[in-house]
Amino acid sequence: MSVCETLPDLVQSPGLPKSNEGEPVFPEPWAAEAFAMTVHLHQNGLFGWSEWAAALSSEVHKPGRAQDGSDYFDCWVAALSKLLVDKGLADDTQIRGLQASWQRAAEATPHGQPIQLANDPLR
Repeated sequence: MSVCETLPDLVQSPGLPKSNEGEPVFPEPWAAEAFAMTVHLHQNGLFGWSEWAAALSSEVHKPGRAQDGSDYFDCWVAALSKLLVDKGLADDTQIRGLQASWQRAAEATPHGQPIQLANDPLR
């Protein structure tokens, strides 16, 4: 399936923030990257859209999620992480370690500079 064929399916994801033109809206660059990773992994056969939709829906509908949808891409990342673990491509320890590393890198990066994992002082 090409990106052109995939995007209409992806744009139908429940709760996906969209512009007035119907295009996905990303609150931060990391959200666009999570979106792109999901498309890439789907295109490479890691999971089908029904499997993705079920994983994302499960996260979006968990108790305590923001009623205004402001944590939509947090749900997206949680769903993608769960699929990676379920498929045996990563484990929770690896994912949490990378999350912590990115957080440290963000805190160590001077304002206005791109955040790079190499900026993590513990790497």
